Amino acid sequence: MNDKKKNGKELTACTHKNVKQESGYFVCQDCGIILEDYVAFETSSPSNYFSDSRLEYERKIRTSNSKAIQDPKTKKRYDQINTLKIWFRDYQSNFSEQKKTIDLLKGYGIGLNIDSVKYQEIKAKYLLYNKHHRQTYENMVIIFLAIVWMEIKETTNVRIEEFIKRTRELGHKINKKMLSNAMLKVKRTEKRLEIAESGSNLEEQIKNKIKILFQKDLNNILFKDVKQHLTNKTEYNQLKLDMQLKVNEILNKITYIQIQSLNYKAFTAGLIYYIGQSLENRKIFTQSIVERTSRFSSTTIRKKYNELKEILGDPQELDL
Repeated sequence: MNDKKKNGKELTACTHKNVKQESGYFVCQDCGIILEDYVAFETSSPSNYFSDSRLEYERKIRTSNSKAIQDPKTKKRYDQINTLKIWFRDYQSNFSEQKKTIDLLKGYGIGLNIDSVKYQEIKAKYLLYNKHHRQTYENMVIIFLAIVWMEIKETTNVRIEEFIKRTRELGHKINKKMLSNAMLKVKRTEKRLEIAESGSNLEEQIKNKIKILFQKDLNNILFKDVKQHLTNKTEYNQLKLDMQLKVNEILNKITYIQIQSLNYKAFTAGLIYYIGQSLENRKIFTQSIVERTSRFSSTTIRKKYNELKEILGDPQELDL
């Protein structure tokens, strides 16, 4: 009993100065107590992978890459990614990778009718689609193959299954459904761009008609009708030129949707009155004067004026 008390006193009196790490713990070598407040967690020794020189580090990277691509599946995917990167980088420059694909297809007897003219058409379609759609590398390859097939399918004896088989042999992952979907995307894009182009042309035509009619109706307002507000005819001619310049700037702010279904003659009458109200002297071009020269009622002119006011804001606050 006394021995136990004696040992307990010795343990309590130990200052634990002789401490060593054993199996993840700090143990006092004098009394044998595990110091729980100082538990050591074993960590793996730091790798010296990055401690080498740059050349050695790059050599290790190349070695690991070469080991990885020894696997046939990895090697196949590795080659595809490299090819696709070249495609993506090359599509805006000399188009050589795409041309190489066409030449390889010709080696299989596919696309023999693709001459320089048809080749330029394929290139133009591909670049146009690529311009309006941000796609992954793989999708753009499929789009390109779809465009090629669309150009040759009507003049070739090759079936689509044969075309897909040969493109697969060239390393492109594609099937019939993917090719069909890609062709639909190309057709939809072409149709949408045609509509947008025709809409843009129609918008330009309407705005040109408005400009011509504006100049004609403005010239119909004679100097004698407004001379009480102006000093001379030269000042009036300069005012009309300034108003025509304002028309160009105003029409640039108005979209096609806002003018596509309107009566542009009535709209022009309202436009003359609207610009007249943006002048410092708003009494020069009154509704009665515009009504007399344009032959539209004051009600119609006021209605078109209010429409312009909704689009452009108050004429006195017009910022062009």
